[in-house]
Amino acid sequence: MSDATRTALDETPAMAQNFIHDFIDEDIAPGGQYEGMAVHTRFPPEPNGYLHIGHAKAIFIDFGTAEKYGGLCNLRMDDTNPTKEDVEYVEAIQEDIHWLGYDWGDRFYYASDYFEKMYEYAVELIKKGLAYVCELTPEEFREYRGDVNTPARSPWRDRPVEESLDLFARMRAGEFENGRMTLRAKIDLASGNFNMRDPVIYRINHMHHHRQGDKWCIYPMYDFAHPLEDALEGITHSLCSLEFEDHRPLYDWVIQNCSVPAKPRQIEFARLGINYTVMSKRKLRQLVEEGRVSGWDDPRMPTLCGLRRRGYTPRAIRNFSERNGVSKAASTVEYAFLEHCLREDLNLTAQRRMAVLRPVKLTITNYTVENNPNDPAAGSREITFSRTVYVEAEDFLETPVPKYKRLYPDGPECRLKGAYLIRCTGCAKDDAGNVTEIFATYDPDSRGGDPADGRKVKGATLHWVDAATAVDAEIRLYDNLFMDADPDAGDKNFLDCLNPASLEVLSGAKVEASLADAASPASFQFLRQGYFCVDNKDSAPGRLVFNRSVSLKDSFKF
Repeated sequence: MSDATRTALDETPAMAQNFIHDFIDEDIAPGGQYEGMAVHTRFPPEPNGYLHIGHAKAIFIDFGTAEKYGGLCNLRMDDTNPTKEDVEYVEAIQEDIHWLGYDWGDRFYYASDYFEKMYEYAVELIKKGLAYVCELTPEEFREYRGDVNTPARSPWRDRPVEESLDLFARMRAGEFENGRMTLRAKIDLASGNFNMRDPVIYRINHMHHHRQGDKWCIYPMYDFAHPLEDALEGITHSLCSLEFEDHRPLYDWVIQNCSVPAKPRQIEFARLGINYTVMSKRKLRQLVEEGRVSGWDDPRMPTLCGLRRRGYTPRAIRNFSERNGVSKAASTVEYAFLEHCLREDLNLTAQRRMAVLRPVKLTITNYTVENNPNDPAAGSREITFSRTVYVEAEDFLETPVPKYKRLYPDGPECRLKGAYLIRCTGCAKDDAGNVTEIFATYDPDSRGGDPADGRKVKGATLHWVDAATAVDAEIRLYDNLFMDADPDAGDKNFLDCLNPASLEVLSGAKVEASLADAASPASFQFLRQGYFCVDNKDSAPGRLVFNRSVSLKDSFKF
């Protein structure tokens, strides 16, 4: 981690007290179930995609809670499902967590490392008469599941223990095809909580595992594996998102009925919801695989690598997570608030520079170097100034509209930021009538162009770049990836909600010479334009590419 990143993170506010901490305080107090023990949490992502901003909240809660109590937090890859897991995702997850400023020390685990032990616990349940091999087909399983008034049923529930032990061993040995059999916990077929109606805890899946290879053809279900993993790692508090609340009785049942070395406590919190985006990894994967974005790190994506490439900072994301709070109530946060947190951070840290995104030449007809031998720059850095500069095309109108205070023939004096006062005298056009050059005169006595000089002018202050030293750059302007505030709502196809104007590429921009060697992760405020960063993927020597991180205008209202 860089010193700059560490310094920024050191300034992040401490995690505020919340209901999870209230539970923990009770647990570690004298007489509590974890009295005298260190608080131990874990972050258990599934390595089947890249982390997104919703995961940042979970990371903040898991690692932040351990940090608050001087405890420990493990990083565990939940690789119990081999279908779409890949080492690429494992490495990306580690990189993202480190980027946010958290570390797991030597406590990095894979759920698949516990497969042998999980199998032993499953055998233990069979021997206790608490699990059985079921031969219902998937269709029969759904048919026999029952409803709120009808218990579930299975003709295999009373299968003899020895028979289930034999079949389970043969399942492991690969004797049966996918879907032929499952191992189910024997709990309560009439339970009002359908998760307790003899849930499946093992299924057959003849698929290559990214770490275990072809050693296994049966895999534990998450509701069985998760509590065992927590217990084997000595986790005290298993912090989960709210959809696992109805699964907690099963979590506790597994802990109570298996001879595990620890008794973790599961506590649930509400997930992060943000408007104008989707945070389903399946849907994000679809965007990538169908080429609707350039990749998982496309700056329009809500992934942490996408936000990083766009110029988001670890401190901004941690502040965002902290200020959203931790609760049981599901809510949707405005994307504008995430931008607000970034804008707050960059306002303090971003270097100020000038860049002209849609340039047009401005020639100062009465300017000569002889009249300005030193040609000094205002401010704390050197910038050059010459007879011809670039200004924004929108800063000139041949026929002004009412209240227009920029450049137009015989219009008011305008300030060139840090340079001189100028007055427009006319323009040149091409055969199609497009303005190709603006002409103006300047006042030599207004050097510095600082409003503090006491001169009042009616025109605006304009940013500019010296044409003699300007550097070419590509500028990428981003908007929301979706036009709809809730692209997941109802029967909508989220792909129909994509914003066709979410990316605008400006290939002819001009930036000041000091940016020629700019490199990621530096952030800049381009005067009047917004906050920008060098694209860490497409920029190269001789080809500068800047991504707009966020505009200057703050649309979020407290």
